[in-house]
Amino acid sequence: MNTTKQNKPRRHLLALAVLALTLPMGAVAEAESALEATKEKEVEKAEAQSWDINKPPYEFKPIQLDTRETTWSNLDISPDGKTILFDMLGDIYTVPVAGGEAVALTNEIAWNMQPRFSPDGKTIVFISDRDGADNIWLMDRNGDNLRQLTTEKENLLHSPNWSPDGQYLVARKGFMSGRSIPAGEIWMYHYGGGEGRQLKERIGGDIAQKNIADPAFSPDGRYVYYSIDTTPGTVWKYNKNSTQEIFAINRYDLQDGEEETFVSGPGGAVAPVPSPDGSKLAFIRRQDNQTSLFLKDLDTGLETPVYSGLERDLQEIFGPHGNYVQYDWMPDGESLVVWTGGKFLRISINGDSVAPIAVHVKVEKQVADAVRFPVDVAPETFDVKMIRWAQKSPNGKQVAFQALGKIYIQDVASGERRRLTRQDEHFEFYPSWSRDGREITYVSWDDQNLGHVRVVSARNGRGKNITKQPGLYVEPSFSPSGDTVAYRRFTGGYLLSPEYSLEPGIYLADADGDWQRRVVKSGYEPHFGASEDRIYFSEYQNADGGQRVLKSTNLEGKDEREHLHGAEITSFRLSPDGKWVAFTQDFKAFVAPFMHTGKSEVIGPDSKAVKVTQVSKRAGENLHWSADSDTLGWAHGPKLFERELKDAFEFVAGAPEELPEPVSEGIDLSFEQSFDNRAGLVALTGGKIVTMRDAENTREIIDNGVVLFRGNRIVAVGPAAEVEIPTEAKRIDITGKTVLPGLIDAHAHGAQGREEIIPQQNWNLFSSLAFGVTTIHDPSNDSSEIFSAAEMQKAGLITGPRIFSTGTILYGAKGPGYKAKINSLEDAQFHVNRLKEMGAISVKSYNQPRRDQRQQVLQAAREAGIMVVPEGGGKYQHNMNMIVDGHTGIEHSLPIANVYGDVEQLWSQTQVGYTPTFVVAYGGLWGEEYWYDRTEVWKNERLTRFTPDFIVNPRSIRRPTAPDAHYNHFNVARQAKQLRDEGVTVHIGAHGQREGLGAHWEMWMMEQGGFTPWEAFRAGTIDGARYLGMDSDIGSIEAGKLADLIVVDGNPLDNLRLSENITYTVINGRVFEAETMNEVGAGERLAFFHERLPISAMPAPTAEAVQEKMERHHWVH
Repeated sequence: MNTTKQNKPRRHLLALAVLALTLPMGAVAEAESALEATKEKEVEKAEAQSWDINKPPYEFKPIQLDTRETTWSNLDISPDGKTILFDMLGDIYTVPVAGGEAVALTNEIAWNMQPRFSPDGKTIVFISDRDGADNIWLMDRNGDNLRQLTTEKENLLHSPNWSPDGQYLVARKGFMSGRSIPAGEIWMYHYGGGEGRQLKERIGGDIAQKNIADPAFSPDGRYVYYSIDTTPGTVWKYNKNSTQEIFAINRYDLQDGEEETFVSGPGGAVAPVPSPDGSKLAFIRRQDNQTSLFLKDLDTGLETPVYSGLERDLQEIFGPHGNYVQYDWMPDGESLVVWTGGKFLRISINGDSVAPIAVHVKVEKQVADAVRFPVDVAPETFDVKMIRWAQKSPNGKQVAFQALGKIYIQDVASGERRRLTRQDEHFEFYPSWSRDGREITYVSWDDQNLGHVRVVSARNGRGKNITKQPGLYVEPSFSPSGDTVAYRRFTGGYLLSPEYSLEPGIYLADADGDWQRRVVKSGYEPHFGASEDRIYFSEYQNADGGQRVLKSTNLEGKDEREHLHGAEITSFRLSPDGKWVAFTQDFKAFVAPFMHTGKSEVIGPDSKAVKVTQVSKRAGENLHWSADSDTLGWAHGPKLFERELKDAFEFVAGAPEELPEPVSEGIDLSFEQSFDNRAGLVALTGGKIVTMRDAENTREIIDNGVVLFRGNRIVAVGPAAEVEIPTEAKRIDITGKTVLPGLIDAHAHGAQGREEIIPQQNWNLFSSLAFGVTTIHDPSNDSSEIFSAAEMQKAGLITGPRIFSTGTILYGAKGPGYKAKINSLEDAQFHVNRLKEMGAISVKSYNQPRRDQRQQVLQAAREAGIMVVPEGGGKYQHNMNMIVDGHTGIEHSLPIANVYGDVEQLWSQTQVGYTPTFVVAYGGLWGEEYWYDRTEVWKNERLTRFTPDFIVNPRSIRRPTAPDAHYNHFNVARQAKQLRDEGVTVHIGAHGQREGLGAHWEMWMMEQGGFTPWEAFRAGTIDGARYLGMDSDIGSIEAGKLADLIVVDGNPLDNLRLSENITYTVINGRVFEAETMNEVGAGERLAFFHERLPISAMPAPTAEAVQEKMERHHWVH
């Protein structure tokens, strides 16, 4: 058995230089771009090739599997009908067709699947990631003579199938666009090698998301059958109706290239398998909610159900590995062999005989320990890391920056720090120096009074509003003389008040506040160059796949010019003298001469028109220039960096003989801040206490108990007779109620700000607290906003659950500003460290397509002491090797309906957790839809007290309905219970689907899957805490832990649906009346804008921006 030998990847280089002699300038630029893209792919191949999937630089340990059940096994029958070839958990096995002991052909860390015999039975084709990506490989029947057929590094291959003559193979190739759901194409390859040929193009071109899969040759070799998504449009959607047609089977004629719909209709049709004699076509169809095996008679056209006991197909999920597991005909055409229910079955073509084939697999596998590190939830002090808009003064002696909702000035030489202003009425954002260094402009925000653009003295912070009207303002910037300020106005109505939301755009204002006027209706980051008469700004254009453009206009908004554009650029900044332009791309900072050609020029790190220099070794954003244009500055997390142009370009006066490497060290602006811990001694008395202490071994419930906490820590818990309550303690009688640990939402989402403005009161956070959610872990959010909000919550400046996050995802698909290009361990280290520097406790490895990329992220995280929560992505096979490789957990549900002994044994011998997010359970109708269907959500008074009606009502009042069996969360919860009983921790994750209430839906759905109420609460408390490395501080009620508690009216252990009836939420020792979120002893809270104003809808620009944000961060699917 050969498990290591592999061929070197083929390299294909394009020689395009000669085209410059014959092509027009635009075409030459396109050719250069194509050449650069080709070179980049070659570099990716070379770098990925150096990583050994079977030998990553972290330890694996052996585990034993002994099973007579397998999960989602692809199979094939040998041409002589004697052998079943199948896969199980990343390895390939053979077993006699009569059953018996399985023999492993592969046994390694690399993942091998979807094997098929060649027509002569001598060769096996299969998919393997042993070179880093899912590619087509070949081996001899006994597992020897391993050779690689394809070398894809981006567009992964699956479901290979032989031509009848054994000369060719067809396979499904996946293409990701701006969404990480790979669209399918059908490709054809010669078994001897080559790049292959496209047979069936994806639907929608570069923006495609729809699946084409399951290719199979007809026995005469003339046709290729395949499954194709027939739902309308190019966008892949969840919650499709499986009783209608989702997929059809098409037939492609290899003689003339014509194709036709061959099998269609209600329930769809997938996974075509022609009979050996070509008289029938087997396929899979959904009948009501049951997946069935059908035969189509190719003479009469009749379609007959044969067997209706199959596992649920994957028509309702992405299906990149196929819409059903491989099955096959016996050579005589009288029966088929399928996998279902954990077993292999031989089914006669008339369905009157169904014979099980007993298979036994005993094998040793290798798994890595899950990457998990302890998190200090509430230390006495913490380092403020989320420093925003840091920039040096024009003389270089001071730095202005924003943190914890205020602007600070720090002396560069001494490190002494002071507040810019002395006011505490509003939050302060977006500081920017005047070019003479005397003044700073910034924007204010107050939830009740809204915001202004202000100009203040840099020395004493005194100044005034220069906007006459309150509103929502960001990005102020002085003109060269300091007489004018440019800024952007946007619309509110989501987290921020919608008052004064008319006429958004880029504005100019007199620095004395005498006048303001709108210049252009759209654009971002307005700033000046060398002169007073033009204003520069950037704009994002969706044309041609999307690009960011640098534009300018005169001060009346006329004479608009487009200067530069780049597909992956996230920001531009022109130098004060107008001779240089800085930009950010791939989270790094670059600078180049600003060439005026009278037309828009493409720019990027590889541009050839002008010299472009990367100045940041580490991540960089918030570009800014010195007043003399000699130095470019940028910031990231707590550090400020800069580079003189003479150290970036050899042609600048004063440049050294050898230019230095990009800047890696900067000024550390972080500072120590006290963690909020308000004095007070409180005793909760008379209630039932469900402690979750030692919950894996016991179920401790204390009747007539006492919970005593001082400040933010519990000092005692126990029966009333055993806890002495000091006389100075504030007593709260909770007789008839139940105390539990605060809920931990391990997969939460939701906005923490709008345009980087953090509100003083976020209704989303208040709603979560009102429903007892005291800790959230958000695995996808705007890094700057969520880490700012997290630090402000720690400092007691805003009220909300404890906030932890990955920050922006490490996205595997396209998307400037959140795609993380990873082709080496160094790349992974860069991305992991840039997020940790901002405050992340974990990173979200989000559908990085290649396994080497995912392993590299894991190694970088191990080095950095940070966790990795991957996007499950609806890919069962990848979910399993994520477990093997040691991810912290699996986020989102497995796409398949059931797991069996092999998966139970594998997963239970790891520490990898499971957060299924039942509310968005992959594979069928979501759990969220169930609660809209079965309950009147819009009448939930607590929810609608905090969440605006215009958000709740459109989603909940008119809603679809379906029988219970069509709601997939029942399956997912039953599966989760099965895994939890084997020792796999399961956690709640409401995905931001409904503010706070979703956490209770999660627990209620767990009960529907067989969890007891106590087990559901365990998932929502201590299991989530352990998963996130926080169990030393939260998750149970015991002395020394944080006072994060909920008091429920009644006993939710008897009736779990009582869980939402929370009387008090205790967060960090502060007690809130959950119904109103008034703090006990502190009076009434301030009203939210939707409580004090007659608001019925968001302004259209806000609604569009919020939807775009939700889609960008995958809060909606």
